[in-house]
Amino acid sequence: MDSLIETFHIDVKLLIAQIINFAIVFSVLYFFALKPLLKVMGERTKKIEKSIDDAEKIEEKLARSEEEYKKEIIRARKEAEIILEKAGQRAEERKQETIANAKEEIGQIINQEKAKIQQEKAKTLKEIKKEVADLVVASVEKVLSEKVDNQKDGELIKKMVKR
Repeated sequence: MDSLIETFHIDVKLLIAQIINFAIVFSVLYFFALKPLLKVMGERTKKIEKSIDDAEKIEEKLARSEEEYKKEIIRARKEAEIILEKAGQRAEERKQETIANAKEEIGQIINQEKAKIQQEKAKTLKEIKKEVADLVVASVEKVLSEKVDNQKDGELIKKMVKR
């Protein structure tokens, strides 16, 4: 080994001092630089992993929310169709009701007009009978040339009207 040391001109004391210096520098760098750096990198890795897990959870929630949204939209459309169908049925019922009411009102108006016509007919018949009676009385007076009293007048009128 001595020949090796002499051949390469290695100083053992200097080599030991350099090894100790290297160990001291390595220890200082390890404790003050590498260890905190590894700690920070480990925390950063955990944060990244947590962020990835959170992102996956959020994506799952988003997918579930989208599915629920689609289901709610479908349910709302079905409810809207049911409401529109009911509204159409109600409109048809109201239409039929209105038509029935209008027919009933028309029937009442027709009946009222028929009653008025009957009353007017009766009134006209009374007037005609009275006029006929007056004409008969006038004719009879002319024929008889004298006026008969009211009692006889009434009896004659009744006889003439019956004919």
